[in-house]
Amino acid sequence: MPTPCTTNDWPIDYVQVFAWRQQQVLRIRERPELLTGALAYYADHPVEFINHWCDTYDPRNAGTGPTRMPLVLFQRQAELVEYLLACLKAEEAALVEKSRDMGATWVCCAFSVWLWLFWPGSAVGWGSRKEQLVDKIGDPDSIFEKMRMIITGLPRFFLPAGLKSEHMAYMRLVNPVTSATITGEAGDNIGRGGRKLIYFKDESAWYERPEKIEAALGDNTRVQVDLSSVNGLGNVFHRRREAGADWCGEIVPGRTQVFVMDWRDHPAKDEAWYERRRAKAEADGLQHVFAQEVDRNYSAAVDGVIIPSEWVKAAIDAHIALKIPETGPWVSALDVADGGGDTNAQAGRKGVILRFLEEWGARDTAQTARNAVANVEELGPVQLQYDCIGVGSGVKAEANNLNDQGQMPKAVHLVPWNAGAAVQYPKGRVIEGDKDSPLNEDFYANLKAQAWWELRNRFYRTWRARIEGAKYDLETLISIDSTLPKLRQLEKELSQATASRGARLKLVVDKTPEGTKSPNLADAVVMAYWPIESRTPVFTKVRMA
Repeated sequence: MPTPCTTNDWPIDYVQVFAWRQQQVLRIRERPELLTGALAYYADHPVEFINHWCDTYDPRNAGTGPTRMPLVLFQRQAELVEYLLACLKAEEAALVEKSRDMGATWVCCAFSVWLWLFWPGSAVGWGSRKEQLVDKIGDPDSIFEKMRMIITGLPRFFLPAGLKSEHMAYMRLVNPVTSATITGEAGDNIGRGGRKLIYFKDESAWYERPEKIEAALGDNTRVQVDLSSVNGLGNVFHRRREAGADWCGEIVPGRTQVFVMDWRDHPAKDEAWYERRRAKAEADGLQHVFAQEVDRNYSAAVDGVIIPSEWVKAAIDAHIALKIPETGPWVSALDVADGGGDTNAQAGRKGVILRFLEEWGARDTAQTARNAVANVEELGPVQLQYDCIGVGSGVKAEANNLNDQGQMPKAVHLVPWNAGAAVQYPKGRVIEGDKDSPLNEDFYANLKAQAWWELRNRFYRTWRARIEGAKYDLETLISIDSTLPKLRQLEKELSQATASRGARLKLVVDKTPEGTKSPNLADAVVMAYWPIESRTPVFTKVRMA
């Protein structure tokens, strides 16, 4: 019988897992000396401990299956455990941005119990916005009742000697052997209970006075874990997420480590599940709630968003769904870091399919130019748009140096892109062929506004083509390769910018609404899909819609 282990095979065969557990319990009872090795092993392997021995609870299964079942982690949940351990050992802050119903709280509860059992003297803190969410005796929706269920579901030989009911009191769990504790707090009292090894803030985007909590927690723990679904722009959770570093398996020192749990990470959820949920939310008039809770869309309730999140999602692998051929020239774009903590971003597309996306730390513009050229020199003829304003002007200077030294690839043609420049095709209509539509020069304030709006149009047409079966010229659509390493970050950034009417009643774009940072990846994509017409013969006939 195989050992229960992390899996994305779904559903889980719980009968087999229960049978394996019972078999191991009998083995240890027959040979008590095996327990010493088991304890030593599990002290260093939290994922295996959770998979082998921890339980979860789901009342939705009543009448159709077990409501209390083994907590067998799927892949992203197991990665969450490894991430928490890495943050703990490195003493770095953590933030878990999650879709609803991903089991993240249960996993963090199981990790807390593992610390309580295997890290002598550890002090784990848990907080939430309301006391009844932290602990309500007998209610498994509360955090501490979850942990009590995990503890009471363990074989007795894993429990501390002398453990009694008083050791699992209201908002307090005490290991009588090692003095390890798990304690709870709520609301404004979070952080008032003394120093902690690690502190979990459940649904931290929804706190009423988060700054007050931050002040209390600041000196009480080195490892604060913000665990939440999203709740709009500008709050403490959102600002911390924006300033953080997305977890890629390694710690980025001095930054909040951001771990994303998207609905696609759950093996029981597929596109059909998503469409059912989306359709119901739309029928109920709750699209904004769905966008927050499922799509993790911070701007769901923000007015004037240029590219709605659902349009972006419809464009992911649209070339597969709509059978869009990968034809046409390569176009790349470079958004140059403007100093400070900003980053460079580069995007590349083949025809209408986004195939390349990269982001790197701010360096001198000479190195940035060399990186950008190296990224595309093997693609054949390619038009490389670059942000030419401010520090971006250094890119052209280095390109001239490369050309003088004979190191500039002949197939790479640099084209300056100025966001504040006048619009392209000023006498053209915003809606092509519609004489009642305003002229481009009357509608858009500048090139940036025109480029963002034209990209919006591509996403809108793609969304309609996928969802409604509408027919469009394939050259006017957009597809995003789902294998891009920065896909989730790009999704968020594309739906960040807002549009409004400026002083001259022309469309202006705000790329950084309050509490957000510059959407560098999205800027690069915008530039790539609205290229400045090149004077190079390869590109003079290219006219992207």
